[in-house]
Amino acid sequence: MKLNTNSNIYTFVYMTVVVVIVAVLLAVVSSALKPLKDANVLLDKQKQILGALKFDLDSLDTDPATKYLSLVNDTLTFGDKEVYVANLDGEVKYILPLEGKGLWGGIGGYLALDEDKNTIWGVNFNHEGETPGLGAKIVEKEFRAQFEGKHIRNAENEVVSVAVLKKGKIADGKEQVDAVSGATITSEGVSTMLATELITNYAEFLIVEPIEEKEVEDVESED
Repeated sequence: MKLNTNSNIYTFVYMTVVVVIVAVLLAVVSSALKPLKDANVLLDKQKQILGALKFDLDSLDTDPATKYLSLVNDTLTFGDKEVYVANLDGEVKYILPLEGKGLWGGIGGYLALDEDKNTIWGVNFNHEGETPGLGAKIVEKEFRAQFEGKHIRNAENEVVSVAVLKKGKIADGKEQVDAVSGATITSEGVSTMLATELITNYAEFLIVEPIEEKEVEDVESED
């Protein structure tokens, strides 16, 4: 029996076979490349954390993965959130992963805090598709450096985050940095991301008992 290559059945079967073969090949390739992909994702995370710790990746005395492993020695889990613990020249730094939304896509990064869980040591931001020359500037050192030394708590020891505002605007009850000029939505996205993550998602980790209360309890226990 001669196969009719002009029939609809032949076309349907042929296309089905081709689709199945392509799908199988893609699955095999994807599976084979997964270890490499996972390794690249891990290395990128390690580089971003080193950036939050204020390391210049171009001037490291070793490769980023080795440097990361020499500094980060613990990971704390709070719900679905993780906090990385680093020892930097004898000082403890806590690194918090961040996730938020910008103008054209997701934004994120890492925030490094001193042991007091209040003073910002450094930050490192990333973006998926912000406008080059505008919103994309959140990754630049000039913008990130503004956060260094800022505090995420107010005078009442409440976590209030840090505001990202246009020059001339004043934040209510919190410290602030200047927004990226011409990138209002992205800057607001960074501000909202910090507030949401710090005040809500990392609330359990950031709870710090006031020193005064500790001192009172210590005196009572001695009596």
